Amino acid sequence: QVQLVESGGALVQAGGSQRLSCAISGGTFSASANFIGWFRQAPGNDREFVAGISAHTDTTSYTDSVKGRFGISKDNAKNAVYLQMNSLKPEDTGVYYCATARTGDWRYVTSYDFWGQGTQVTVSS
Repeated sequence: QVQLVESGGALVQAGGSQRLSCAISGGTFSASANFIGWFRQAPGNDREFVAGISAHTDTTSYTDSVKGRFGISKDNAKNAVYLQMNSLKPEDTGVYYCATARTGDWRYVTSYDFWGQGTQVTVSS
């Protein structure tokens, strides 16, 4: 059973930066998934795709609102995925989740098989 644990959430001022980590256990993500995604969910909103990365290549994808500000990366040796968030805005506030998927469209929640518990990011204005 693949398990994911997010960390790095914090209260950050607008314009600041924060790095989230996703530690994956129960198997290497390159063997158990084809892509890994970061999602976020603000109160009252649906969970939305933020960024994704292929488990086997360096292909990445971002939602338009974070392009140029966020960067997703992975460390195969550590079985970890990261989300570097720069120039944070209050609208980036939410619980951030990482998840793994084998098939489907990166952008859709339903494509993902395993999820972490989430980590809270709050951006103050």
